[in-house]
Amino acid sequence: MRLPRTAHTDRPWRIHEITGDFTTEDVWVLPTPGGPDDFVWLVRQMAEGLRGGVRGEGAVSRALFAVRWRLGALLGWDKPGTDTQPCLRDRLPADLRDGPRGPDLGSSPFTSVYQRDDEWAAEMGNKTVHAVMHIGWVPDGSGGYRGQMAVLVKPNGLFGTLYMAAIKPFRYLGVYPALLRSIGREWQANAAGRRVR
Repeated sequence: MRLPRTAHTDRPWRIHEITGDFTTEDVWVLPTPGGPDDFVWLVRQMAEGLRGGVRGEGAVSRALFAVRWRLGALLGWDKPGTDTQPCLRDRLPADLRDGPRGPDLGSSPFTSVYQRDDEWAAEMGNKTVHAVMHIGWVPDGSGGYRGQMAVLVKPNGLFGTLYMAAIKPFRYLGVYPALLRSIGREWQANAAGRRVR
């Protein structure tokens, strides 16, 4: 379920300290019910998914990602290291910089920025956008907890702004619904293992 931006911006997340020039693009409830100490499992699950490559779940989502990655390769959109995207770790206050960075994401386009007991941030940058995936662990209002994902973006120039506008309907109709279903299925499938440990 999509949430209003204020579900992210009104919380006292540390990510706000380093992303003042980013826009909160999307905020989503993650179907990951749990207890106060289960955030570590969500980070592990998300990291394993990213390490496996961002390909999408379901036929529509997989097709959209395949087209996107092909266009990106042909047009050079996904080349890292543009001058407009300094690493967010360079902006971290000392306590976050000296704390846990978060999981190694392998060959994923994302890189962990920092991790705390209730939030984890990973960034990616290319010629279209500098983006942050922020995963938080929040009370669900009924005594439990659940994950929440926010996507923060800083488009690279006019092209990046147009690109983000062009892909918006595809994100809402194909990518996010499939992603959320996949996260929920995996969370439920791993529930027994979490209880045993």
